[in-house]
Amino acid sequence: MPRFSMHHTVERLDKPSSYALSKYKKKPRNRDDPLPSTDRAPSPTGEERLANASTLYIGNLSFYTTEDQIHELFSKTGPIRRIVMGLDRYTKTPCGFCFVEYYTSTDAKDCLKFLSGTKLDERLIRCDIDEGFTEGRQYGRGKSGGQVRDEYREEFDPGRGGFGKRAGPGTGEEFGEGM
Repeated sequence: MPRFSMHHTVERLDKPSSYALSKYKKKPRNRDDPLPSTDRAPSPTGEERLANASTLYIGNLSFYTTEDQIHELFSKTGPIRRIVMGLDRYTKTPCGFCFVEYYTSTDAKDCLKFLSGTKLDERLIRCDIDEGFTEGRQYGRGKSGGQVRDEYREEFDPGRGGFGKRAGPGTGEEFGEGM
């Protein structure tokens, strides 16, 4: 009698995104590098760190979303240790993302399963497992101080509350004025 193997057609919802995993792909080792010490325990791999992570990156937020709104929504899946709002590097105003840190990785994974794709301030939010917040990551990485993705938009996004890139030098139309 033939044996059948079962294949899942649905991806797990509580796993890190391919982007998060791609940050940890192994690079080829330089043969001139000394071998790692066998005296100490090996450090956890990126996948292991993500599997035990209790921090979530939350993206596609409106610039007007408050920390209280985030706390109200995300505390439904477990107690929150802290929320770190993403800020424009220069103006120190919200720029559309945040980090939500839970006390346990189970609560973070529950949040990922149940709240990713939820609407908050009329925006579909994106949740992803994160390795953990470190100081400095709360600032946007774009040249203008905000998120990089906002520099590629050319129009005002009323749902997000932010402007795209400048229309061009010398046109008099900066940040969507005159449109």
